[in-house]
Amino acid sequence: MDFFWYVMGTVLLQRWGELLLAARNARIIRSLGGYEIGSGHYKFIVALHLLFFVSLVFEVVNGPRLLPVWWPYPFSCFVAAQLLRYWCIWSLGPRWNTRILILPGSPPVARGPYRFLRHPNYLVVAVELFALPITFGAVLTAVMFTVLNGWMLLRVRIPAEERAVYAPKE
Repeated sequence: MDFFWYVMGTVLLQRWGELLLAARNARIIRSLGGYEIGSGHYKFIVALHLLFFVSLVFEVVNGPRLLPVWWPYPFSCFVAAQLLRYWCIWSLGPRWNTRILILPGSPPVARGPYRFLRHPNYLVVAVELFALPITFGAVLTAVMFTVLNGWMLLRVRIPAEERAVYAPKE
């Protein structure tokens, strides 16, 4: 159980730092004439992630006290996803954000992992929403939030970002 609380504390501190960075980056982009699109769905993404952590804690605290024997495999995937996350953040620089912020006249970023995938950070989120709970045997949380996140990304978030970033400009 100590390992779980250590990991949770680390991940929550990581998320807090990312929110601070996102707020700073938003101020920079807005000061350069940038604007946000898709703000209506943002609250649902925030709620999904908050409920993910609540569900994960609830399922782990009320489940078996021992780590599953396979825990190193999903945890390795989770750690690899974090490395990809920070490559994304580094590659986007001040354009990285948890919101969809558009800087008029700026082409889409095509360096780092964005040379290979349009949305590598969404891959990170998908991996972590599955791998972190599976590490601790929280199968229900892993399946439920992977499905909810996929639904949210495929139906709402990615199409909004595609229209804003990749659609032809008039």
